[in-house]
Amino acid sequence: MIKTSNPDENISVVILAAGFGMRLRNNKPKALVGIADNKTILDYQVENLSKHVGIDNIIVVVGYKKEFVMEQHPELNFVYNESYVQTNTGKSLLKALKKIKNSSVLWLNGDVVFDERIIPELINKAKTTKASCVLVDNKRCGEEEVKYNLDNGGYISSISKEVKNPKGEALGINLVIEKDLPPLIKNLNLINDQDYFEKAIANAIYKEGIKFLPVNTGGLFCSEVDFPEDLAAVKKYLSILSKEIVLT
Repeated sequence: MIKTSNPDENISVVILAAGFGMRLRNNKPKALVGIADNKTILDYQVENLSKHVGIDNIIVVVGYKKEFVMEQHPELNFVYNESYVQTNTGKSLLKALKKIKNSSVLWLNGDVVFDERIIPELINKAKTTKASCVLVDNKRCGEEEVKYNLDNGGYISSISKEVKNPKGEALGINLVIEKDLPPLIKNLNLINDQDYFEKAIANAIYKEGIKFLPVNTGGLFCSEVDFPEDLAAVKKYLSILSKEIVLT
């Protein structure tokens, strides 16, 4: 595993990996789906994250077949969502955030494959603007994507799958700064068991006045693996990337 010599110890990371991944037609936790070079989605996430944050600061929320995830990465910290069948990403995130104190938190879905340069971009943007952040891509979106819109100040005004006339897609990687953590936890407590964490973000914006800044990928690769075609696109990206690395 590649690690940076100067990881940011003031950032905690949560990977939400409790779910099934049934749309990929496999019987593994989605984070353990293989994508290239005998590596899983989780392998790539941990490799990229550990270049920028302390490995001891990474928490994985597990549920479905949790022992397989835990055996693959025993160096990580784990939180078990025993209600993973009845709950969604909102309650999984809540379980992890209750374990974290005195830290900003970067969290991501356990099915996101991303260019490692995205992580320092999010961290630096949060530090310089002193605002929580949502990674986004400005593009046309379908019904399944989580979409967002902006207020007049350029901050996120709405975020959900139901947003009308959206600016683009929210990609499942987010960072909440330390001062915004308590109101986010409050709203994660209040949402329904089957709600995604984006519902708590939306409520925290509306009810608590939290500012979430959209951070665009700037063309860097980032994709959630929901369907077989997503998996094919990720494998193609990683194949091209490996050839570029060999050439350099």
